[in-house]
Amino acid sequence: MNRGKIGVLWDMDGTLVDTAALHFDAWVLATREFGREFTREDFRLTFGRRNPEIYDYLFPAKPDPVASLKLGLAKERIYCTEARKQGVTLLPGVGELLDELHQWGALQAIGSSAPVGNLELILELTGIGKRMGAWIGQEDTTQGKPHPEVFLRGAESLGLDPSQCVVIEDAVAGIQAAKSAGMKAIGVTFVGHHSEEALRDAGADVIVGNLGAIRAHQIFGLVNKSILR
Repeated sequence: MNRGKIGVLWDMDGTLVDTAALHFDAWVLATREFGREFTREDFRLTFGRRNPEIYDYLFPAKPDPVASLKLGLAKERIYCTEARKQGVTLLPGVGELLDELHQWGALQAIGSSAPVGNLELILELTGIGKRMGAWIGQEDTTQGKPHPEVFLRGAESLGLDPSQCVVIEDAVAGIQAAKSAGMKAIGVTFVGHHSEEALRDAGADVIVGNLGAIRAHQIFGLVNKSILR
C-alpha cells in the first residue's frame, strides 16, 4: 500500500507533556518581582501564548520591549531549573505513537509557542529528539496561535505542503491555527485545558481522550482516505 508522505506536527505543553504546574509556578515567581500577582485566571487566559503576548496581557498600560524580554527570561530561568530538578515525562500513549508514526514513515516536528530553549530541554529530558525532524518555537514566529504561522513553518521545515500535515493539539487556539493553515487536526482532552465540545467547535477533525486511543494508520487516513478502506 502507498501510504504517501505526511507530516505530524505536535504541540508541546498539554499534548506531548504536561508542564502546566511548572509554568504556573514560574510565572507567579517571575511576575512578583515586577509588582504583579499572577492568578489562575491569568494562567487560563494566557496558557499557550508567546511570552511577549503574555507580557502585553499582564501590563497593557506599560508597553516596554526591554521589560517584556526581562520578564520572559526570568520566567524561563525558573521554569527550566524546576523542570530539570523535578523531571518531565511523556503523557499516556505519546511514546508509542511517536515510534509507530516513525515506523510508518511520517515526518514529525513540534510547533509550539514556547521558547526554543524550552523545547530543546523537553526533548532532552524525554529523549524524543530523535523522532523530530524540526521544532518551531517562539523565536521562529512573529505571531502566536491561533495564527497559523507556527504550523506553516513546521510544514515548510519538513518540506511538505500543509495539506499533507496533521496537527496534534490540546488547545482551542492550536486547533484553530491548524485549520487556518489548511491542515487536519486531532484534539486531545487528557490534561483538561479545553473540553471536547470546545475542541470540536474549533474545528478538530478527531478528538481523543489520550493518545493511546489513536493509531498511526488512522492519522495517515486523515490525509489519505484510501488507507482506511
